[in-house]
Amino acid sequence: MTLRVLTALLVLIALALTFTVSDYYIFDKFNIYNPLFIISQWVKKAALVLLPMAVFYNKKCCADIAKYLLPLFCIISLFTFGDFFDITMLNDGATNAEKVYANINEFIPKWMRIALYFTETALILAICVLFFIRDGFKAQVKLFRFLPVAVLAVTPLNIFQNFYDVDAPQFGRDSFWWFKNFTVWHLLMVLTLIGFTLGCYCFLKTKSVVKQKEYLAAMAMVLLIHYHSKDSIVMGDGYNVYNTVFACIPLFICNIGVYVASLSVFLKKRVLYAISFFVHAAGALTVFAYFGRDEMSNYGIFCGYSILYFATTHCILFVLSVLPSMLGHYKFRPKDAVIPLIYYCCVIVVAAVASGLVTSASMEFSYDGYTLAESEWLYPNYAFTQINPLPIPEPELYIRIWRCDMNIAYLIILYLVYVGLFYAFNGIYYAFLAIRRKVLGAGQLPEPVYAAPAEALQEAAATEDKKR
Repeated sequence: MTLRVLTALLVLIALALTFTVSDYYIFDKFNIYNPLFIISQWVKKAALVLLPMAVFYNKKCCADIAKYLLPLFCIISLFTFGDFFDITMLNDGATNAEKVYANINEFIPKWMRIALYFTETALILAICVLFFIRDGFKAQVKLFRFLPVAVLAVTPLNIFQNFYDVDAPQFGRDSFWWFKNFTVWHLLMVLTLIGFTLGCYCFLKTKSVVKQKEYLAAMAMVLLIHYHSKDSIVMGDGYNVYNTVFACIPLFICNIGVYVASLSVFLKKRVLYAISFFVHAAGALTVFAYFGRDEMSNYGIFCGYSILYFATTHCILFVLSVLPSMLGHYKFRPKDAVIPLIYYCCVIVVAAVASGLVTSASMEFSYDGYTLAESEWLYPNYAFTQINPLPIPEPELYIRIWRCDMNIAYLIILYLVYVGLFYAFNGIYYAFLAIRRKVLGAGQLPEPVYAAPAEALQEAAATEDKKR
């Protein structure tokens, strides 16, 4: 129980730290901050996968890796942090608007950031000590092959920006390297989605049901780590066209889908599986068809943080949404669509209200005597409820939310379009199953096992532990 409590507390503190500028700001600045500190912080991100898998899923291999690896890098980080805690965007070179945004973003004071950082490090060390007490010093060296996988899985996606100058003329918006719709980079992202989905399916279908669920859980943890990296990036260097903490509120369809899909593989609840499969699989898939209007986006070059984050999180989200069904953990039925349809209607309404409130509030945001101009007002990513991303006119039926006029007709059309996409994806999926059955023959298809009883899963888990 102690291990569970400490691990849960560690995860909460790590989540809070992502809402600080410094958390991910350092990873693309090897030339400014101590490389040893940067690497130690990178490895500590792997702790957010290793420790929960060791504690909540009884993975001894993760415990062995953690107890011998993490203390070393925790100690290194304690002696190399330098001016890490002094990172701020409130500097003299910033524009007035940037100072206003920085004032909003830096809502966690320095003393609290320091306290959270040292508490996080102390918790990692304490958990590792408890592993030694529980398991002793013995470890299976062959299991350390999972170490590079864990570290690579949580690679800070802005780290690649150390190898090129983002402001260089050859990487400008009109260059070949810039990500836009219907370019070679767009095609590469689509092929990546296809390859990643098929690769995960082919790998997992050979595993036991227990192993499949463990891998899906680990993948969900990786997704959450990458998703919350955006919190820090938004407040530091900026993500796409967003640069304030208000863009981190998870009300965009795929943002809230990160939590729903992750919870579905953690909790194994039918309603969460249904929402993930019916709503968020289609939502994640549609963005690979159209990444948004180019003039409204700022994804940067193909290996910049914005597009790497977007593609990585949406690939994992799609896989987590469809694999439980593909692997036979859950079978979607037509009646299962009722709750997802109500759920998405609620998401649209809440996102519309929140967007209107944020934009309205930003009209009075100020710092040091400067108030944001109209062109500087905030339109967070869930402002798709205010702004039509497609060059198509719509009927007008407005309702005022504080200082913003919201087009109800557009919201209704938006909802109906997405519902159509959800059913279209569902139809394509079952058409695929029918074609596969026709081509391979029913006798050659393995029978999926749906919703294995808890007792059977516990027995299988015990068998796996004995094998380890």
